[in-house]
Amino acid sequence: MAASEDSNPSKIRTAFGSVLSFFILILIGVLAFSIRIFSVIKYESVIHEFDPYFNYRVTQFLTKNGIYEFWNWFDDRTWYPLGRVIGGTVYPGLTLTAGSLWWLLNSINIPLSVETVCVFTAPIFSANAAWATYLLTKEVKGTGAGLTAAALLAMVPSYISRSVAGSYDNEAVAIFALIFTFYLYIKTLNTGSLFYAALNAIAYFYMVCSWGGYTFIINLIPMHVLLCIVTGRYSSRLYIAYAPLVVFGTLLAALVPVVGFNAVMTSEHFASFLVFIIIHVVALVYYIKGILSPNMFKVAVTFVVSVGLVVCCAVVAVLIALVASSPTKGWSGRSLSLLDPVLSQLSDIILLESFDRTYASKYIPIIASVSEHQPPTWPSYFMDINVLAFLVPAGIIACFLPLSDASSFVVLYIVTSVYFSGVMVRLMLVLAPAACILSGIALSEAFDVFTRSIKFQLPGFSEKFQIDAGDTTTSSSVVTQNDAAKTEKNEETLKERPSRKNRKKEKEHLEKTSVKSQIQKQLLVLPLEASVVAIFLLVLLGAFYVVHCVWAAAEAYSAPSIVLTSHSHDGLHVFDDFREAYAWLRHNTEVDDKVASWWDYGYQTTAMANRTVIVDNNTWNNTHIATVGTAMSSPEKAAWEIFNSLDVKYVLVVFGGLVGYPSDDINKFLWMVRIGGGVFPHIREPDYLYRIDSQATPTMLNCLMYKLSYFRFVETDGKGFDRVRRTEIGKKHFKLTHFEECVHYSPLDGSDIQTKTSKEQGPGKNKEIKIESKLHNQLKKKWKKKEESLAMKGNISS
Repeated sequence: MAASEDSNPSKIRTAFGSVLSFFILILIGVLAFSIRIFSVIKYESVIHEFDPYFNYRVTQFLTKNGIYEFWNWFDDRTWYPLGRVIGGTVYPGLTLTAGSLWWLLNSINIPLSVETVCVFTAPIFSANAAWATYLLTKEVKGTGAGLTAAALLAMVPSYISRSVAGSYDNEAVAIFALIFTFYLYIKTLNTGSLFYAALNAIAYFYMVCSWGGYTFIINLIPMHVLLCIVTGRYSSRLYIAYAPLVVFGTLLAALVPVVGFNAVMTSEHFASFLVFIIIHVVALVYYIKGILSPNMFKVAVTFVVSVGLVVCCAVVAVLIALVASSPTKGWSGRSLSLLDPVLSQLSDIILLESFDRTYASKYIPIIASVSEHQPPTWPSYFMDINVLAFLVPAGIIACFLPLSDASSFVVLYIVTSVYFSGVMVRLMLVLAPAACILSGIALSEAFDVFTRSIKFQLPGFSEKFQIDAGDTTTSSSVVTQNDAAKTEKNEETLKERPSRKNRKKEKEHLEKTSVKSQIQKQLLVLPLEASVVAIFLLVLLGAFYVVHCVWAAAEAYSAPSIVLTSHSHDGLHVFDDFREAYAWLRHNTEVDDKVASWWDYGYQTTAMANRTVIVDNNTWNNTHIATVGTAMSSPEKAAWEIFNSLDVKYVLVVFGGLVGYPSDDINKFLWMVRIGGGVFPHIREPDYLYRIDSQATPTMLNCLMYKLSYFRFVETDGKGFDRVRRTEIGKKHFKLTHFEECVHYSPLDGSDIQTKTSKEQGPGKNKEIKIESKLHNQLKKKWKKKEESLAMKGNISS
């Protein structure tokens, strides 16, 4: 009777804790969604950046034409004249997810547009990622750590940067798939359930569909399995967690068209197959050990090891042959850039070169030219994970107290993600979940220690605990002597249905063990004042983290790249030059006209202007991109001949030297020369020196990029001062022999878009569009005065 009375408060406490955890998770989901919609509140519901516009265009096609047309879609508006097979060259997870959401909402009479669904897909899945983080961390260290980690992930700036409303990119759903796959792996490892193993393979398949970063999963999990085997932690649960994932996961991955046979043919996947062989050898050894005598086991082990070595040598020889036959040694370009520090040093030692350039910049300039593929700076870590960088070491220590299979996986996850994030700034996104998990564990353990210290020093609890401890001293000593044997017995009989008598004994055992643990925890009690101060400091640290995350979400990561802003004494000004330029192309050019630009603007031109482009952000054809780079680096006549051979009528150039907009084509010109020179040897980097002042080389001053960017630039201030390069240009007065101005207008908001036409003195025509953003308040007043005086003529001059 007394036992039932004691159990009722415990049951009520457990039920209340479950309900409270549920509502906290709901609030975390709301927080994760709401903190990412600053961009919609401050600007409008619009797609951001470059790649999301391609994903949006593909989703539009999918919802309009259906899944079968999507798989067979040949897009003739990209990579002219080659075109692109969309269904076989994209990761379809994001598109299929958003298309399914749109279909579901419309089927229940919620008529949202495709664009609206695409804009809010990332915030929705950020809530899912937070919940998945809770599940993963709970499997490692319990509910408290899980809730803390979920709250941290909901706000971490690194993840916000790729999941704000409008950031419709693969990472929007891939981070959720990454965390959920890890959770199911740990769940299978803890339970040994084939059901969770099957779900793990399906989650891995979704990750493969969503993002090329799936190779991180298929290499991290084998590393953890190998670590468990080497450290003597092999079990049947480890086999169940890994073997089905490799078999079914690889088969499912091969079904994704963009992956196909790469799932078994590329070096990124070989580690998983090698560990798959090793774990079967280990399983065979354990099986033989259980059925043979010790002497026979030694003989069998010798035989198995001999055969295993022969098989492994044969497999390694085959892999080496396959790898050696590949120009990139079986690795993709991005994987080579991830191995950058090692490969760079090896190549430098062999070639006796300096260490000033990385492997990617030497041999794969198209990858090195992408800003998100550059190594991060130290301030980037503080910006993107903030105080979590200081909590991660404490979380690693907590994972070793005690060390389990799940906690060792988390430690391995943080170590590898720190390395990869140090090579490529984009992979800060992979580091963020690991940092949140370990920080959540650290904060949870710290709060547990400090609150327990306060609790044990309360007068009423201290007296009650001493009485309870005195009554159970004898029984606790008995438990100590038999603890190991009973623990092993309980593990062996875990799946058996216990009788009522056995359940009673187990309950008594657990009660005695809990008393023992309380006695041990009392030894860790800290002074009351120190505990109170420590809790206050932790709360203060959390408040600082929240403030930083809200600022990052509202100011740093919410502004769409296609909408520029300027702050002045009279407030915030928003400029829409990019979309107006694309709108001009859409309404003033022929449907079949071809537009040439650097590859950064290809997706936006195709999606918003609906015009055919020569290159775009897919960057699959280095020769084609090099052709455009060569044209931009060549003299005007040679460039016109290249563009004319590609049927180009318009050339899009972005220039920001007038107002200090740094992401213009002059600053990207370095990569145009490098990529062009990698294919066409007559383009030599030393001929340019990347100077635009009086000391610039004749090659630089006469190339097409310089002329298109600085044509009539001196008329703006009489000096030709470039505010980005902070110098006066070298060649100020020149004429275009193949280009002439056709349209030039300045919107009333103070920005300026110049549209110029270029044509050779003959029948052939080429046209060039130049975007200049003039955001200075003084220039704004100047343009308004000119507009008032020239409005009747309909011609506004720069």
